[in-house]
Amino acid sequence: MTAGKDRAIVVAALKHAAPYIRMFKGKIFVLKVGGEVFADTADTRALMEQVGILYQVGIRIVLVHGGGQQSTELARQLGLDTKFVDGRRITDGPSLDVATMVLNGQINTRVLAACRDLEIPAVGISGIDAGLIRAHRRPPVERDGDSPVDYGYVGDIDSVDADVLQKQLDNGLMPVVSPLSCDSSGTILNINADTVAAAIAAELGAEKLILATSAPGILDDADDPHSLISYVDRAALDQLRKDGKLADGMLPKAAAIDAALANGVNRVHVISYKVADSLLLEIFTNEGTGTLVVNDIAALTLAEAASSSAD
Repeated sequence: MTAGKDRAIVVAALKHAAPYIRMFKGKIFVLKVGGEVFADTADTRALMEQVGILYQVGIRIVLVHGGGQQSTELARQLGLDTKFVDGRRITDGPSLDVATMVLNGQINTRVLAACRDLEIPAVGISGIDAGLIRAHRRPPVERDGDSPVDYGYVGDIDSVDADVLQKQLDNGLMPVVSPLSCDSSGTILNINADTVAAAIAAELGAEKLILATSAPGILDDADDPHSLISYVDRAALDQLRKDGKLADGMLPKAAAIDAALANGVNRVHVISYKVADSLLLEIFTNEGTGTLVVNDIAALTLAEAASSSAD
């Protein structure tokens, strides 16, 4: 009897997923994953198994990874201070060396190794490679009532060469992107990974941008994990920012989400990698697990609106 029930569950799940597979086959998803995922072997395996399933059903994935947690830890071990302003890292010369070692040397390689184990044909690339991301050093940023903030060797994106990634996707490969770039003189620059993912998603005309983080999604109260917002539009997201409801780490994400939606990406999902199978549930069910962000609530499908209202 148990075996029969198990078979019925499997068949029901496949039937439920089939319309989504048809809908998304051949489409491009940009998945941004915080570096903290890759600090744990089990978390890495769990996430990349889900990525492998998306790849196997014909969804074309570009994975952009961060590395903040590992960079902070390595800096601490080296006796370096780490400073943040509004959720963004100050990158001086030694901090840039740390970021380069962590992003290109440790995390990118670790993701590729996991892909090898799962038979996902992935290729590692940074924003420097083949001029994928062209950037300039961010000038000091004015702040109300405070002295300008010099973020150091932090880049602002000028352009993304989508063809670099498109050629890899067309050859059946999954690009794994490290968010480093350089300016026209070859000075290496560190760029926020959420910003990189949003720019890539817009330039590729991605169907979805998915941000996998340690938070459950976007919260109405940053201190209450149960205050998850199931869906929100750009105007309401901006209001959350103005009301001071977004924690520092969510501020760069909110800016990236807004940029992606403003530049042609129709759906942005914020999910937690800590929730079992959150990526698959977000893609293959209407209910999802995190927060769906759209340009306008009116853009929600009837199914999306019904499932969100039921939460």
